Amino acid sequence: MNAGLFIKSTSLLEDTYFANTVIFITEYNEKGAMGFVVNRPFPRKINELVEFRESIPFPLLEGGPVDHDHLYFIHRRGDVIAGGEPVTGDIFVGGDFKTAMHSLNTGTMTDKDIKIFIGYCGWDYQELDAEIAEGSWTVLDSYVLF
Repeated sequence: MNAGLFIKSTSLLEDTYFANTVIFITEYNEKGAMGFVVNRPFPRKINELVEFRESIPFPLLEGGPVDHDHLYFIHRRGDVIAGGEPVTGDIFVGGDFKTAMHSLNTGTMTDKDIKIFIGYCGWDYQELDAEIAEGSWTVLDSYVLF
C-alpha cells in the first residue's frame, strides 16, 4: 500500500459512515495513513462559510469524519500553488491556501484542478492494512479524480 491509491468501501461498511465511499490515500507511512472521501459532496459551498463569504460558490467535499474544523485540499497545480506535498504524478496535497483561493476566485483554477474537503480520514500504523485484509476496503485499479 502507498499514497496515491484509491480504496472503495465494501458491503462490510454498509451501515457506517463509510458506506459507498471512495477514498484517495494521500499519505501512507510508519505513522499511519491519511486520505479523503472523494465522492461525497458537502451540503454547503465554500462561500457559505463565514470566512469565505466573498468567494465564488465552489463545491466542498465531505473529506472524512476527522477534524471538521479545518479545510484540506488536493490539487494538480504545483506550478501555481507553492508548498504542496507531492502524492503521486501531478497530484499534491495542501500548500498555500491563499493562493489556491485567489486562483479559484479569478478563474485560474476550476474543479478540474482542485478539490477542497471538510475533514479527513485517518488510520494508525497498519490499521488500514488490517481493514483491507478483513475485506472492508477494495483497492481500485483506477479512479478519475479530476
